[in-house]
Amino acid sequence: MTDSTTQDAGTGKHEAPDEARPDVQAVVLVGGKGTRLRPLTLSAPKPMLPTAGLPFLTHLLSRIKAAGIDDVVLGTSFQAHVFSEYYGDGSKLGIRLRYVTEEEPLGTGGAIRNVLDQLTADTILVFNGDVLGGTDVRQVLDTHRTSGADVTMHLVRVSDPRAFGCVPTDATGRVTDFLEKTQDPPTDQINAGAYVFRRAIIEDFPAGRPVSVEREVFPALLSSNRHIQGHVDHSYWRDMGTPEDFVRGSADLVRGIAPSPALGDRRGESLVHEGAGVAPGALLIGGTVVGRGAEIGPGARLDGAVVFDGAVIEAGAVVERSIIGFGAHLGPRALVRDTVIGDGAVIGARCELLRGARVWPGVTIPDNGVRFSSDI
Repeated sequence: MTDSTTQDAGTGKHEAPDEARPDVQAVVLVGGKGTRLRPLTLSAPKPMLPTAGLPFLTHLLSRIKAAGIDDVVLGTSFQAHVFSEYYGDGSKLGIRLRYVTEEEPLGTGGAIRNVLDQLTADTILVFNGDVLGGTDVRQVLDTHRTSGADVTMHLVRVSDPRAFGCVPTDATGRVTDFLEKTQDPPTDQINAGAYVFRRAIIEDFPAGRPVSVEREVFPALLSSNRHIQGHVDHSYWRDMGTPEDFVRGSADLVRGIAPSPALGDRRGESLVHEGAGVAPGALLIGGTVVGRGAEIGPGARLDGAVVFDGAVIEAGAVVERSIIGFGAHLGPRALVRDTVIGDGAVIGARCELLRGARVWPGVTIPDNGVRFSSDI
C-alpha cells in the first residue's frame, strides 16, 4: 500500500478540509524526476527551473488563477520540500495551495487518485506540470459543462502526432479512441496533458498502485461507454521535457508567443531581471532571459539563451539556444550552442560546446579545453 502525506505548507501539520466547497479545484502533477533535463534537475525539480526568470510552475499557477480557480493541490514526489518551501500556502499568488506527496511512483492516474482526500469539488481540473500551454482554461471547463461529459480532455493539433497520444473524436467532439504513440495516426489531435474529471470518476481509480490514465483509465472508460469529450484547439502547447523545448518555451514566454499572466507586460527580445548586469555592447536577442545577479560582459552575444541567477558570461562569449545554470561561468570568447551548462560549472576561455553537449555541475573545463574548430 502506498503511503501518501498531506501537509499544511510550512507547518508540517495535517490540515482539516475547508468547510466551504469550491465549485472547481485544480490538481497539478509535479512528481516527475525530469531525467531528460539533467544535469539541471539534479538540484531542482523540473517545474521549479527558471523559465523566463520564474519557476515554470508559476506560469501555470498564474493561468489557473486567471481562470478564476483559487483552490489548487500539488501532487508531489521528487524533492517535494522544494515546492512547499517556495510557494508556502499559495497566498502570494492569491490561491489556496496544498501538497500531497506520493512516496512511491504512481503514474498519472495513481497520482490523481492519491490526492482524492483533498478534493471536495465535483469538477476537478488536472494538469501535467511539465506542459507549457496557452489554452483558455475557462473554455475547457465550458466544454465539459455543456457536453455533460464524465471526462473532458484538452486536445491540440500538431504537425506530427506520432510521438504523442493520438485522440480521434467524432463529429460532436466525443472521444472515440486513445492511441498511444502510433506510427499511423488517424488524426492530428493529441493529448495535451490537461483534463477535467467528475470527482466520481476519480473515486473509481484503483488506489495504492501505479495507474496510467493513458493506457488504463481512458481505455476502460471508453470500453464502458462513459462520455469522454475532447476540447480541441490550436492554442500554444509545448512539452518542456527536453533542453531544446525548455529553451524554446522560455524564449516564447519572453517574446509573448506563449501567454503567462505572471509576466505581465514584460515581453520583448530579451528579459533582464533585477540585479543583473549587462555591459555595453552586449547583444541579447531571440527571447534571451538573464536571471537575477547574473553578469553579461561587453561584446557577448546571447541568442535564445536561458541564463540562471548568478551566472557570469564574459566578454565576447556567444551563447545560442542554451541553458546556463546557477552560478556557472563562461570565459571570454567561449562558444556555447545547443548546450546545457550545469550549476557552478566553469567553461574556460575560447572553449566550444556544441550540439547537445551537457556539462555537469561544478565541472571545470580549462581555457581552450574543448574545441570543434580552430577559427576562434
